Amino acid sequence: MPDHAHSSDPAVQTQLDRLTALSPGRDILGLERIAELCARLGNPQNQLPRTFHVAGTNGKGSTCAFLRAILEAQGRTVHSYTSPHLVRFNERIRLAGTLIDDALLAALLEEVLDVAHDLQASFFEVTTAAAFLAFARTPADDCIVEVGLGGRLDATNIIPTPAVCGIASLGIDHEAFLLAPEAGTPDDPAVRIAWEKAGIVKPGALLATLAYPAPLGHVIAARAEAAGVVPFVEGDGWSVEPVGDAFRWVSQDGALPALFQPRMAGAHQMRNAGLAIAMLHLAPGPRPDAATTARGVAAAFWPARLHRLAPGPLTALLPAGTEVWLDGAHNADAGVQLARHFAADTRRIHLIAGMLANKHPDAILAPLAGRLASISVVPIAGHDHHPAAAFGPQARAAVSIVDAFSRLAIDPARDIVLIAGSLYLAGALLDENDEAPD
Repeated sequence: MPDHAHSSDPAVQTQLDRLTALSPGRDILGLERIAELCARLGNPQNQLPRTFHVAGTNGKGSTCAFLRAILEAQGRTVHSYTSPHLVRFNERIRLAGTLIDDALLAALLEEVLDVAHDLQASFFEVTTAAAFLAFARTPADDCIVEVGLGGRLDATNIIPTPAVCGIASLGIDHEAFLLAPEAGTPDDPAVRIAWEKAGIVKPGALLATLAYPAPLGHVIAARAEAAGVVPFVEGDGWSVEPVGDAFRWVSQDGALPALFQPRMAGAHQMRNAGLAIAMLHLAPGPRPDAATTARGVAAAFWPARLHRLAPGPLTALLPAGTEVWLDGAHNADAGVQLARHFAADTRRIHLIAGMLANKHPDAILAPLAGRLASISVVPIAGHDHHPAAAFGPQARAAVSIVDAFSRLAIDPARDIVLIAGSLYLAGALLDENDEAPD
């Protein structure tokens, strides 16, 4: 299923319409087309500044956000490439700290699409090539690249030698792609996912990872060893020590002399911040000091990840004082993180969910079992999605996000609202509440 993108700029929309129409390559992973496309463009992936490459099932976008915020607190200019976008396509490409503007975006997409006319390149491959072209043409100190899907065969893996690779939380997702039968790959699904993610590790790169169950950690270590890389692993090489809602970062070299307090909610964000710090600890060049790191950790924000909504048109539909939380969680690992965050909160949860048809409602429902006061299910425009019946007999259908909000019976003293199930849903909700990322 291709991404859908819309723009208020006619020139950008013309190119986005061309992107959306691309086929059939969008459903086939591999590096052949992106390699040819980049070759036709002068191999911009070989002209990037110091690059950080981040893979993972969950948390990779947040890790990228922490990396960028710490580097910018250090006074460095930073490119970043992330996906998917939530409201505007421009969110995917940040040039020297600023979202790419419409005029340049339209010109770059047109240039890449024209060059790719006979390649059957995918939406993501064209977007990746456009980002690399923009990065190669615009000076910056650093470049942060988030893997789109998997790692080994992801279009971003055309980068020849990142300075540092990072692997965030691992879980089962995108099974149709990452678990497709292939000779020479691990049989166990979780191990196969780890093996695919570790495909970003290359000779000459450095590697920081979270800690994983033994079979997953072993396959990552083996892939790293084959590339001549020694992983810097949570638990052995570095660790995060929570102190209330802050944490200390400790490594083999000793602790950084500061407490770091993330703006982003959730204990898992401390580990994502810890991974970013570990990557920067490894990177060649000047390390950010403790004070700089603290400023960056406090400033980092990644929308739709345990994101408490601000006052806006949607939240105004609920009684004053109602807490409304938004998270793009759509797989089991993310569902567990949601449940952990709300575990100590005794208030009832009113869930508003929307989920693509190729995801599993139980990924969100099971971890929150016994906590849900109501379940409202909304459609995801432009995508195949689950009906309310897939969420169980207590779930009720709503025709829109506004309809779901309007039907809730909320007591702000004992209820909270949680919206989850899809980043596409999260983007639509942010747009409705006038909170488009900038």
